[in-house]
Amino acid sequence: MISFDFLRRTFFRSYLYSVYYIYYISCMSNNTEKELQKERAGLLAELATLSRLLHGSWVERYSVCSRPDCNCRRGERHGPRHYLVVNEAGRQRQKYVANSQVKAALEGLAQHRRLRQIVDRITQLNLKLMKENAHESR
Repeated sequence: MISFDFLRRTFFRSYLYSVYYIYYISCMSNNTEKELQKERAGLLAELATLSRLLHGSWVERYSVCSRPDCNCRRGERHGPRHYLVVNEAGRQRQKYVANSQVKAALEGLAQHRRLRQIVDRITQLNLKLMKENAHESR
């Protein structure tokens, strides 16, 4: 037979656990949610700074000309010539990049890599926020 004292201790433990859980969800969840929203707002603000991004791949080519006495026939090829490979209407196209524009093109590619990092992080934050909101709706 179960004693009254045992029931009272069991009930008290489960009551304390419930109170702690409710406190944790209400207090900690609000702080966590605010931090997540603050981080997301910072990332969204950073998106506005990525105005020169370029989506593509970088290619450097060296070539051999048609002159038979040129040094390129002996291994000293012409180049590098720089290209940005992009998709246009579902097809890959190589766009020539002048030497004066190489730095800007590389910066644009770096901005695109940062864009992808930001989108991945915002996705993680939004999933965490959805999880937090699911706890609140219980």
